[in-house]
Amino acid sequence: MRSFMRLLGRLAGPLAFAAAMSVHVAAHAAATAAPAGLQTSVPHVILIDADSLTVLFEKNADDLDTPASTTKIMTAELVFEALAEGKIKLTDQYQVSETAWRQGGAPARGTTMFAALHSRIDVEDLIRGLVIVSGNDSAIILAEGLAGSEGAFATRMTDRARQLGLNHLTFTNSWGRDDPDQKVSARDMALLAAHLIKTYPQYYRYFGEKDFTWNKIKQPNRDPLMNMDIGADGLKTGNIGDSGYCIVASAIQNGQRLILALYGAKTAKERTDEAARILQWGFRTFEPKMLFDKGEVVGNATVFGGDKGSVPLVTAAPVKVLIPRELTDRITARIVYTGPLVAPVEPGKQVAELQVYRGGAQIFTAPLLTAGNVGKGSLTSRAMDASLTYIGDLVRTYVLKAVSR
Repeated sequence: MRSFMRLLGRLAGPLAFAAAMSVHVAAHAAATAAPAGLQTSVPHVILIDADSLTVLFEKNADDLDTPASTTKIMTAELVFEALAEGKIKLTDQYQVSETAWRQGGAPARGTTMFAALHSRIDVEDLIRGLVIVSGNDSAIILAEGLAGSEGAFATRMTDRARQLGLNHLTFTNSWGRDDPDQKVSARDMALLAAHLIKTYPQYYRYFGEKDFTWNKIKQPNRDPLMNMDIGADGLKTGNIGDSGYCIVASAIQNGQRLILALYGAKTAKERTDEAARILQWGFRTFEPKMLFDKGEVVGNATVFGGDKGSVPLVTAAPVKVLIPRELTDRITARIVYTGPLVAPVEPGKQVAELQVYRGGAQIFTAPLLTAGNVGKGSLTSRAMDASLTYIGDLVRTYVLKAVSR
């Protein structure tokens, strides 16, 4: 079994391991300070590893921003979800309403796929219009087709964001129209992109197509990073009014995917230059480290009233994190659970979480599952466990304080 002790030679610094009980568990990998040396002029930025959600760099990543056309990532998520669940098909057709044509088509003079008024268009072509050329008309047509109206679809967008645990995303329209109530955070947009890429690989590929021709008009992909040799393969740019220029981008190098969300650049050039520079910094500065294989025993959880005093805990998936190539901070970890567990305990139940820290910042969390059965103990053993409850509470309090310093 690979253990943290066997990683000491590979990680530049000692690695501590402790168990804590009855504490709050974070939903996502928490923010961590970036290694020294990276600064950016853009006010709101986050860079994460798509696989582990490890945060590599952030700056004001929880501040609320105007999403502009990066809104269309959420629109695409709802369309992809409907396709994956069989509610719609790529060959289904939606009609171009006058609303979609006037507000998002050629008359509006915004980004458009040039959908003709009252024509019917396949869902697949509308997806291409949405994610390749950032068609505002595409977004409205899809919204009306799926929900009956753009307003109803926007409500679904916000509801879906809450389902995904993305509480800093609020939408009032499907394409990015300026609205004081439509707000996002860089962190949640990066997490949304990671979810979309992982959940819908069969549809995410549309983001990476180089161009799209509709109504005899050929348009290139609007992602400026696609023309640079950095491994970029899609997502969305945007700008509107005084909110600045933004981008949510994905890139892969040597099998490693990073996701960047950047909001508030002053110019399109600053957006492109800073996005490319930060992504390249991430690939250059960090490397993946495997801590545990899937199903590997990480530790044990105490069991109350059982025929055994503890149950092994195993990882539900491989535990891999990105760490700086020149690591100076300590890597530490905790098993966090509400305990002790009460017998009987069945195998395969998520009862704990592994939290990994670099220095004082949490960079990764992973669920831990029980790896065995623990039946009810004898009446005598259960009585003994009950008599030790008070002492156990004192010990748990001490452990919490010890690992929280």
